[in-house]
Amino acid sequence: MCGRYTLHTAPGKLRERFDAEPDRPLERRYNCAPGQKLPIITGDDPDRLQFFKWGLTPEWADEEQGHINARSETVRQKRSFADAYESRRCLVPADGFYEWADRGDGKRPYRVAFADDRPFAMAGLWERWDEPTRQTGLAEFGSGEAGEESSTLETFTILTTEPNSLVSELHHRMAVVLPPEREADWLHGDPDALVDLLEPFPADDLDYYPVSERVNDPATDEPSLLDPVAT
Repeated sequence: MCGRYTLHTAPGKLRERFDAEPDRPLERRYNCAPGQKLPIITGDDPDRLQFFKWGLTPEWADEEQGHINARSETVRQKRSFADAYESRRCLVPADGFYEWADRGDGKRPYRVAFADDRPFAMAGLWERWDEPTRQTGLAEFGSGEAGEESSTLETFTILTTEPNSLVSELHHRMAVVLPPEREADWLHGDPDALVDLLEPFPADDLDYYPVSERVNDPATDEPSLLDPVAT
């Protein structure tokens, strides 16, 4: 699975890499976690970095669901993801992701990244979900009449696949990492022609190293999480 990732690339370099402008100030992130609003690029608006909540809720859902990952092997068969795969695909910028490996004395976190720490895009899906209308209290309106209130939640999920030879040393799944030259295909291509993009990214340029267990706490988000630690 992919349950945490990093995006510490300088904002200017990130804008240049994806040729997109953010809809709010970009911050360097060292521990991106589910439930947080994080930058993605949708096929509907490829020139913008928009902030959606990590944890997809299908548009038909009765309540918020929060799917952080979708298995690429079954994504077109699962009701939660099928429609989004057809028409609501997105890029999830990152420059590394964390995996936890069982070394016999408990699970230890590792960071997987390119040797030069360059940013890349993970394959994602996105949705807009209208929260069911709820009745509001009188005090909220400051009048003698009750009202109704609803809100729209924008969410995304990250696709996973079988691990390559490197990541398999840590975990049995990995995020779908897209080749830069195929990112536009993922956003705009024929869904039937995207199957080859769901294969494990080659291990040649990737590496991993152990990091502090402080990354286990999603509230911890600081540069020192990127530092290698002794095992």
